[in-house]
Amino acid sequence: MPVVYGKDTPKLGFGLMRLPKRGFVINVEQTKKMVDLFLEAGFTYFDTAYVYPGSETAIRKALVERHPRDSFTLATKLYALAAPTEKAARKQFATSLERTGAGYFDYYLLHSLKENTYERYDKLHLWDFVRQQKEQGLIRNIGFSFHAGPELLDQLLTAHPEVDFVQLQINYADWENPKVTSRANYEVARKHGKLITVMEPVKGGNLANPPEEVQKLFREIHPDMSCASWAIRFVASLDGILTVLSGMSNVAQMEDNLSYMKNFQPLNAEEQEAIRKAQRILGSASTVPCTACRYCVEGCPQQIPIPEIFSAMNKQLGNGQMAEAKEAYFRAAAEGHRAPNCIECRQCEDVCPQHLPITEHLKQAAKMFPEAEA
Repeated sequence: MPVVYGKDTPKLGFGLMRLPKRGFVINVEQTKKMVDLFLEAGFTYFDTAYVYPGSETAIRKALVERHPRDSFTLATKLYALAAPTEKAARKQFATSLERTGAGYFDYYLLHSLKENTYERYDKLHLWDFVRQQKEQGLIRNIGFSFHAGPELLDQLLTAHPEVDFVQLQINYADWENPKVTSRANYEVARKHGKLITVMEPVKGGNLANPPEEVQKLFREIHPDMSCASWAIRFVASLDGILTVLSGMSNVAQMEDNLSYMKNFQPLNAEEQEAIRKAQRILGSASTVPCTACRYCVEGCPQQIPIPEIFSAMNKQLGNGQMAEAKEAYFRAAAEGHRAPNCIECRQCEDVCPQHLPITEHLKQAAKMFPEAEA
């Protein structure tokens, strides 16, 4: 049966940024199993990007070469900051077509628009380029992923009414976060009548394992449902959601997501109140709200594994696991590439979608984990 677009798209999307790996290489055989489970359950939306290492090629092998083209929809993205020239930027589109073998893209996004990036898409004439590709039938729906505030989002959607959808970071923990502005961005997109694909609904995995107080709250209502299910169902219950992307990394995560999204039910009144209580609990949390997107890592001159360091910090800050936090920190960060080695160049902060004060958090980590404890 051919796939459908728009409001009838199933509400779970397969995010392909965190595919399972064998060593440093994507495990295509395990990805095939996950793809098959996803399609068998009636879901169709797959999301990759030019800059996700190995992802476009892996999804060609696991999906495109094994299933009819009209049985799924595929989204990928063009990233202007990875292109020194307009010609190089346009070549990303051709490269993505070649890597995926998809023939066309159901959804094509300009990637990671925010205050310090959006003007480059204008400078390289990429809005005109994607419109041309849509006119030629190589793109079915044009969109962009966004990491800034409601004022810029309103500006972009006003300037580009041709946009079919927008991809936003929305989760219950960031709903009123003044740095992420999930609610305000959602409301702007809906004011413009745009459908929304949701990224980071589980906040990089943080909401799959929230503080114990939140876990207890959820268990009292649904003892057998995962914490991740609460996060994904919260977003999927909103009006105007095209689909909710979950970056699944193994078969178990896929099976868990399918268990509650195959016959999706929006949150009821009791569940909505539990989410509000969880939001209040998390509002006083001192953890680092890193989603482990790893945009900060590639350009770090000191090769500091920033997301792993923040994950170790959160074991102590969020759950009081001091011994586990120290072990995780020194296991993740080799000598010479630890928090004290940060030179405060702040390139990481320039690319962080969460706008985190990364250098300050690294200073905090250096104090939490003295080198003498290595």
